[in-house]
Amino acid sequence: MTPQQAATKQPAAPQTPPLPQAKPESLGLSPLRLQRMSDAFKREIDKGTLPGATVMVARRGQIGWFEALGRQNPATSAPMAQNSIFRIFSMTKPIVSVGIMMLIEDGHFLLSDAVAKFIPEFADQKVGVEHNGKLDLVPLKRAMTVQDLLRHTSGITYDHTGNSLVQQLYQQSRLRSRKISNAEHAALVASLPLMCQPGAEWNYSRSTDILGRIIEVVSGKTLSAFLTERILAPLQMAETAFHTGPENAGRLAEPFLIDPWNGEKVQLFNMLEQPVMESGGGGLVSTTMDYARFCQMLLNGGVLDGNRLIGRKTLELMASDHLAPDVKVDSPLMPAGHGFGLGFAVRTHQGMAPFPGSLGQFFWSGVAGTFFWIDPAENMFAVFMMQGPGQREYIRTLLRDLVYAAVE
Repeated sequence: MTPQQAATKQPAAPQTPPLPQAKPESLGLSPLRLQRMSDAFKREIDKGTLPGATVMVARRGQIGWFEALGRQNPATSAPMAQNSIFRIFSMTKPIVSVGIMMLIEDGHFLLSDAVAKFIPEFADQKVGVEHNGKLDLVPLKRAMTVQDLLRHTSGITYDHTGNSLVQQLYQQSRLRSRKISNAEHAALVASLPLMCQPGAEWNYSRSTDILGRIIEVVSGKTLSAFLTERILAPLQMAETAFHTGPENAGRLAEPFLIDPWNGEKVQLFNMLEQPVMESGGGGLVSTTMDYARFCQMLLNGGVLDGNRLIGRKTLELMASDHLAPDVKVDSPLMPAGHGFGLGFAVRTHQGMAPFPGSLGQFFWSGVAGTFFWIDPAENMFAVFMMQGPGQREYIRTLLRDLVYAAVE
């Protein structure tokens, strides 16, 4: 190679190092039962329920099963690959929640601090109470806190989880735009009334988007720059970002254009388009192995490859139930026998839920069908990736049934 060629040669794209692998039986996982799991997902693909998926099961620090099934994109014949790229939507939330807790560990603020301390527009918020078909605006009984944002007791909502008068205001706003900044988005949320008093109810919401803005205010960096510096680069999650480059156009996992169950059109964002808004609640794209590295760090108590990201006791706090008995919970997203921590749902009862698991297990998922859980009791995690929004709840339960059936 000439000096001129050396000078113009582009550096190789960073690669995500794989986690170590082992035979399932050496990890206390039944190969026969994992094969049955694989066969079950192949049946779903053959039925046309989902185009394709990746499934990973890891235990005792090693991957016991990692498989790509079906098609990456229903419009092409390209098979799903282990390094296919997915919109992980709300699986962004645990990453951003870890980022917030890192700033708390750095001493920048407290969980009990008011959100208005960082975003002054929240100081003037009111609660919208429906009365005779109209909204009465009433003052806050107490300030919304950072802890409220993390556990979704802020009173903020999502426009797609219901059709209350407050949610109708959300629907009429520009909140879904990817062309507004995180600062503009936060100010817009602050200009709208809350669904309830802070601390009164669990409402899945845009709260984690507001956490993303707090990260920007406190760190002085964009959310993507902070996440890359403090989480993604240390974990070597080389392919997790708010968009991906044109060189990866052939690796994008896509959904059916029409949902196979309800016949509705499926529209997901373009992963090649760089958004203005870096949504802390749902904007990241990632690969199965990238997210597996995040999961292994969580399972290890905050450390991976000797690199500690977050303290063990801080992570224990995050993976504990933070919902008081008087907090109203009425959502299909919160299964029976579960509570919610600081960025994750947490299993609080061995029974009650219609699927197996362990006490202390914590998890979350994405609206397009991605899903993960961490099971400290079994020293195990699982990552599942697909782009099938309409099938996500069925597949989450199916996956739990199949994986736990394989645990020896």
